[in-house]
Amino acid sequence: MAHPIISEEECIGCGICVDACPQEVLEVIGGIAATENEDACIACGDCLEECPMAAITEIVED
Repeated sequence: MAHPIISEEECIGCGICVDACPQEVLEVIGGIAATENEDACIACGDCLEECPMAAITEIVED
């Protein structure tokens, strides 16, 4: 299982990472991106690459 690490201080809630994720792992909740379907994460890195604020710092595999 994997999941993205999101910096709440850097995230602007634009939703680009949500749109980039092929597994629908992320959602914008209260103006901040959050993992909502962690079990589906395949650690592809699409969200990390597309984030314009570099708020997704890494993908951690458990």
